[in-house]
Amino acid sequence: MKILAIAGSNSDTSINKQLVSYAASLIENAEVEIVDMNDFEMPIYKHQREVESGVPQEAKNLAEKIDAADMLLVSLAEHNGTYSTAFKNVFDWTSRIKGRKVWNDIPMFLMATATGPRGGLGVLEAASKRFPLHAGNIVETFTLPHFNDNFDKENQKISNEEKNSELTEKIAKISAVEIILEK
Repeated sequence: MKILAIAGSNSDTSINKQLVSYAASLIENAEVEIVDMNDFEMPIYKHQREVESGVPQEAKNLAEKIDAADMLLVSLAEHNGTYSTAFKNVFDWTSRIKGRKVWNDIPMFLMATATGPRGGLGVLEAASKRFPLHAGNIVETFTLPHFNDNFDKENQKISNEEKNSELTEKIAKISAVEIILEK
């Protein structure tokens, strides 16, 4: 199984990248590629720019990675209750590829974390409503509140036993979905 793990942040110390990396490590017998939003930096989307220059190659490169995956793990950073600007721009450009459905109906485990008590719940809710309109096949969601209290940065894993059990159960569920889809 090929997993594409996307952290919707361009922070060099992204807590969402730490979460999605940990989640990906829980999936057995999988080839995992972690996507760094910094590798897909593009000019801010503008219709006139698209008409004049077309869709940037970076958006096409991400689309190819999505299409090659069997499962998507997406952990979104929350900025003012919604996506980070870095993620939104990549999403916007990718949506402009002619004939493209951004997520291409690939099974997706959608996650978020934040340092506050809602754990990125606002961005998770926004994405849960928006992504299906772009062929997002969300099979499971997870949020980790109070990241600094619930994630062991030294060992790169969730330290809160209840939240770790929840994530582990959901990973087992999505892994089972993928096995069924392979048959």
